[in-house]
Amino acid sequence: MRKNIVVLEDHTSISELIKILLNNIGHHVEIYENVQSFKQGIQNKSIDLMILDVMLPDGNGFSVCKELKSSSTTKHIPIILMSANLDSHSFGSEWNAQDFIKKPFEMENFVTRVSFLL
Repeated sequence: MRKNIVVLEDHTSISELIKILLNNIGHHVEIYENVQSFKQGIQNKSIDLMILDVMLPDGNGFSVCKELKSSSTTKHIPIILMSANLDSHSFGSEWNAQDFIKKPFEMENFVTRVSFLL
C-alpha cells in the first residue's frame, strides 16, 4: 500500500537517496530542505511517516519533532530522527520519536526500519 512520507533533510544527496529507496518500494516521498518550508508544506496533508534530520540550516530536528508530537493533528504520525553527529545512545526518549538512524546508513537496514514503522 502506497504511503505518504515527508523528509526534512538539507543534504541533497541524502534526500535524493531516501527518495529513490522509498519510491522503489512504492511510497510517495516529499522532500523539504529547511524547517520553514517543511512546516508550510505539511499543512493539511495526509502523512504516514516523517523523517527528520537533526542538524538543519534554520533549526533542528529535535525541536521540530517535539513540536509535532505536542500537536493534536500530528502527534500520531511516526517520526524517525537522523544524524551523523549523534548516535543512538544520545537519542533520548524526551523527543518522542519512534526511531533514530545514524548517518551514513546502510540502505537495506534503512528500508527495513521505515517499513516496520509503516
